[in-house]
Amino acid sequence: MVMVTPHPLRLHPKQDLKNALLEWSQAQSSSAAFVVSCCGSLQKLRLRLADSNESLEKNEKFEILSLQGTLTPQGVHLHISVADSKGQTWGGHLLEGCEIYTTAEVLVLELSDWKLTRMQDPETGFAELVVTKK
Repeated sequence: MVMVTPHPLRLHPKQDLKNALLEWSQAQSSSAAFVVSCCGSLQKLRLRLADSNESLEKNEKFEILSLQGTLTPQGVHLHISVADSKGQTWGGHLLEGCEIYTTAEVLVLELSDWKLTRMQDPETGFAELVVTKK
């Protein structure tokens, strides 16, 4: 039977969202964790857009609509969607530099019987997820 352990987290103003989650993952030595929920706000946004090497950067207030992805000690892969003060939405691959405005309330689920790692994939050119059963 797979054990699922929930980890509710509260991240604080001015923390970098991506770095905070990577640091948490490394501190926990978590071998298979997934971000499944997040609400909160950002005051700086930095995303890599789909099929692009360029990043979108904005310095204004955003509500976090969703955040999901995988956490491994070698790195994180997270996608986020946010809305600005006019309701316009932005989304993409979370990059370093997304600064929390008031809070980020995150739910991480950890699976006990699995191990997630990242290895360079020659086909994609990225450090891709490797999933193994413990």
